[in-house]
Amino acid sequence: MTDAKPETLLITLTGKDRPGVTSAVFGALAGAGVEVIDLEQIVIRGRLVLGVLVTTPRNADRLRSAVEATASELGMAVELEHGVGDNRARGLGRSHVTVIGVPLRAAAMAAVAGRIADAGANIDRIERMARYPVTAIDLHVSGVDTNALRSVLAVEAAAHGIDIAVQPANLMRRGTRLVVMDVDSTLIQGEVIEMLAEHAGYAAEVAAVTEQAMRGEIDFEESLRSRVALLQGVPATAIDDVYAAIELAPGARTLVRTLGRLGYRFAIVSGGFSQITDRLAEDLGIHFSRANELEIVDGVLTGRVLGPVVDRAGKAAALREFAAEIGVPEAATIAIGDGANDLDMLNAAGLGIAYNAKPMVRDAADTSVSVPYLDAIMYLLGISREEIVAADAEAGFVTPAPPV
Repeated sequence: MTDAKPETLLITLTGKDRPGVTSAVFGALAGAGVEVIDLEQIVIRGRLVLGVLVTTPRNADRLRSAVEATASELGMAVELEHGVGDNRARGLGRSHVTVIGVPLRAAAMAAVAGRIADAGANIDRIERMARYPVTAIDLHVSGVDTNALRSVLAVEAAAHGIDIAVQPANLMRRGTRLVVMDVDSTLIQGEVIEMLAEHAGYAAEVAAVTEQAMRGEIDFEESLRSRVALLQGVPATAIDDVYAAIELAPGARTLVRTLGRLGYRFAIVSGGFSQITDRLAEDLGIHFSRANELEIVDGVLTGRVLGPVVDRAGKAAALREFAAEIGVPEAATIAIGDGANDLDMLNAAGLGIAYNAKPMVRDAADTSVSVPYLDAIMYLLGISREEIVAADAEAGFVTPAPPV
């Protein structure tokens, strides 16, 4: 055993893509008895870039001649560069940096790449995750601690109006198996309690208190009880009217459907009401649901809730309970929310995502997504839009085509 780094040769071919290019290149390499150290290939609009890092053979000139002859036959350009060792940094931080923009401008990418370089990190690989309805790019970055990288890139996210998610490049990114979501203004658009309050004539008053509670300015339980009190006398049939009027967040069904195919479990945890969330869970195929229960007597809302209030601490407790029930560690969970009462849940999860959230929640979460598409969260998990569309087509779902 030795720590000595081998001499290596980087072979880079560029040109028009066609079947058999990779086969021809490795055919030329086969006779030299080299070891393949690394390999990257990408095709953009029919143009191929193929990079192969191999150990340097004793007769490097013969290998060079063979590779150049192959490139000439293929009508491609080739560069060969000698060096030492692998191209990847060892023992240093490795991260996935996902950049999402609508649109994603070159100036924003220049700023992101500049910050990464300034931090002493290197971009090893870049992949496009989506081009419609958002542009999402995933950068594989090495050479700096993930938390440090997250801090410096947060500045550029704010400056350019884009989302930047920075996650450790480890097995847990692929091992996540439980997604726990808030409901109001996350899974669905709007707030159920405000929709119910319209039936009582107190929509404006309830909306003002809700906004204060979501910003963390007042105690959630206190605010909930005071708002529910205004619903006294509303007929229970109003719940059916509200449910019929609910609009899911764009991409919500796609998120649940796609991750469900991969074996993920879902839970919704809400400071709202079980009379709504239980029906949502059944409609979407969500496995767990936890919310407050409105008291109904003789077909009328009493203005009270039954049992303990599902508040900030209650949401985190529910996440832990659901994770334990299906046998996954908390580190293998994702939590998604927008308000102050979601903070404990976001902190308890392995990955806490602030979705179109209040500023204090964005600052406290691991990452944030500000585009109005809930399924954009899948790009943070390494799932591309092309893979989602292909899976939907295979299952018979029609996905809108991107503009040409």
